[in-house]
Amino acid sequence: MCVETVSKRFPPGVSVQFCSSKCFNRAHKPLPPYRSNYAMSNGGGAASSSTHLLDFLEEPIPGVGTYDDFHTIDWVREKCKDRERHRKINSKKKESAWEFTKSLYDAWSGWLVVTLTGLASGALAGLIDIAADWMNDIKEGVCLSAMWYNHEQCCWTSNETTFAERDKCPQWKSWAELILGQGPGSYIMNYFMYIYWALSFAFLAVCLVKVFAPYACGSGIPEIKTILSGFIIRGYLGKWTLMIKTITLVLAVASGLSLGKEGPLVHVACCCGNIFSYLFPKYSKNEAKKREVLSAASAAGVSVAFGAPIGGVLFSLEEVSYYFPLKTLWRSFFAALVAAFVLRSINPFGNSRLVLFYVEYHTPWYLFELIPFILLGVFGGLWGAFFIRANIAWCRRRKSTRFGKYPVLEVILVAAITAVVAFPNPYTRQNTSELIKELFTDCGPLESSQLCQYRSHMNGSKAFTDNPNRPAGPGVYAAMWQLCLALIFKIIMTIFTFGLKVPSGLFIPSMAIGAIAGRIVGIAVEQLAYYHHDWFLFKEWCEVGADCITPGLYAMVGAAACLGGVTRMTVSLVVIVFELTGGLEYIVPLMAAVMTSKWVGDAFGREGIYEAHIRLNGYPFLDAKEEFTHTTLAREVMRPRRSDPPLAVLTQDDLTVEELQAVINETSYNGFPVIVSKESQRLVGFALRRDITIAIENARRKQEGIMLNSRVYFTQHAPTLPADSPRPLKLRSILDMSPFTVTDHTPMEIVVDIFRKLGLRQCLVTHNGRLLGIITKKDILRHMAQMANQDPESIMFN
Repeated sequence: MCVETVSKRFPPGVSVQFCSSKCFNRAHKPLPPYRSNYAMSNGGGAASSSTHLLDFLEEPIPGVGTYDDFHTIDWVREKCKDRERHRKINSKKKESAWEFTKSLYDAWSGWLVVTLTGLASGALAGLIDIAADWMNDIKEGVCLSAMWYNHEQCCWTSNETTFAERDKCPQWKSWAELILGQGPGSYIMNYFMYIYWALSFAFLAVCLVKVFAPYACGSGIPEIKTILSGFIIRGYLGKWTLMIKTITLVLAVASGLSLGKEGPLVHVACCCGNIFSYLFPKYSKNEAKKREVLSAASAAGVSVAFGAPIGGVLFSLEEVSYYFPLKTLWRSFFAALVAAFVLRSINPFGNSRLVLFYVEYHTPWYLFELIPFILLGVFGGLWGAFFIRANIAWCRRRKSTRFGKYPVLEVILVAAITAVVAFPNPYTRQNTSELIKELFTDCGPLESSQLCQYRSHMNGSKAFTDNPNRPAGPGVYAAMWQLCLALIFKIIMTIFTFGLKVPSGLFIPSMAIGAIAGRIVGIAVEQLAYYHHDWFLFKEWCEVGADCITPGLYAMVGAAACLGGVTRMTVSLVVIVFELTGGLEYIVPLMAAVMTSKWVGDAFGREGIYEAHIRLNGYPFLDAKEEFTHTTLAREVMRPRRSDPPLAVLTQDDLTVEELQAVINETSYNGFPVIVSKESQRLVGFALRRDITIAIENARRKQEGIMLNSRVYFTQHAPTLPADSPRPLKLRSILDMSPFTVTDHTPMEIVVDIFRKLGLRQCLVTHNGRLLGIITKKDILRHMAQMANQDPESIMFN
């Protein structure tokens, strides 16, 4: 039997039994009709998969091998097609210089496509960052010297001020100063203009999405995960989606909604990868190879979103990719490198750094601080579990009520509430990225941040009074009160914002919630250490009047904990955060908080927010992280059930074209098992519905004598027919003669594992060599939902 050893973690689509060179050399040797449990069978003494592929290449039928929208690809067939293509190129490369050049082009095409993807992703990310910062500041005012400058750049161009005194920048004028001048109505005018611009940006964003590219809404990561698992969503990664998502992402972020641009940047990068893959036949004609490019593109997206190229590669590996071979790891790393280099060249933040929230703390962390760090992890896990349940409940309600039919009205309503409530509080009024940056800040003697003004009220520390220009700001209770209000506001608005029909990321809002909570805890611990330095917790580490607690570090740890609680990321999240901040020496507190948040979140449900939205949308996604612990057998899941009509099958040489078309028209199945005869029920192969339809239409166009009563046969040689019979139709080239089969007593735990590791669409069930039924990916997902006491009908796609 032609079987090679398979490693423990073999990628989906790699069928060594039929695609390896050893098996190829014995391709024409007949195989027995049935094999042992879990083996792939080839009934009726048919030739192996390699013979089928050679026939397919010799007699290509246009359209055969492609997939309908909202269907899953066949990883095994796609990988075998790629191996045949590679063998064909290698066999011809010594024939001429031109063929050798073509083989070199084919070998380097993978590096070329990820290079183009990295270049485009970095350029678009820089453009989005610059435009979003400018439009966000437009809500508050305008730069007189150059209208295209944002507030920060406007202050840089002025020789009379420094950025630390940006409120005194003479070139920057608020809308009240431009319209009314100095007067009692300034606050009301600025309030009105803030709401006006927020509603304008939100309205324009939702209208562009609704009219031109409905797929441009949301984060995009749940759909990217589903596409990388082999699902087809045509148009989701197209040029219109890319264009509209880029424009509306800027508008949505500038509107002040509680969302971020980091998640949608992964979608933008994958759109670039998908578009560039069409320039190379190696990827445009093979859906499995295309997904290797998309995995590298998702790494580039995170790289430019956070300035974290290594974290981007780990994010692609841990969170979104379904099939991640070693060469994809290298190309993902290279794509992330190119994208980060381009973004650094553009320098959108103007700080000559790639990191978004660079921190530089002057005191180390102490061992006793692990207690509040772990408490922040507990808060992150509780917040993640609460957010997932609340957001999914709201999204489900939106789908099931009339409210979901008016997306423009919903966006305008949420944007109006956000703007009205956010303006009075300085922590919610400012851009979320700027808020996180301020929350991470260390309060040194020259720091003018409003978060540090309460320290001027702390007596007995000369370090806090060395700056005579610092205003006597609010006390610690006022600062804590404003932060608590900001925390409650962000929690409520993020629940209702994620899922709107505008581009909306979740990374930055989750980090903002965690950073606010962390800063509150940090200030509380700081006050305890300052006023109760003789406690046993602080006595060993904190001297009298010394600055031994850094609240900004607590904000950073809280941000990582809350993002981990929502997404359930671990390794990639820790790497992203320390790349994002440059705080490598604080990796132990980050790891402790992230692991705690995951453990606490998993206690309430193992699904992250992206898996929950995948399930909500009914996508056929088999999560590799989810364990199947039930003791059911294949016969309990397969179709047909006892109450169902018999399995729709095709015989290998008894049907006419009319009968075959009748079977197709009367059923909605995606494919049909082909058997020797109704009496024997011995398996020959499996034919897809789409391939049969295309093959019949192609034969009628190109072959004469094909009629309704023409005999259809799937065998190598035509059956014996009467002399006056019309020309028969041979469909052997579209037949998969090596379908995966299991016996009816196979445990479903093993069947699920086979589907996950090989990316199968369907698996046939036999008993003593006779065909009994079929198990599809949809059947498995519905069975798993039923076992989890969920609605099995929520799985809508194949």
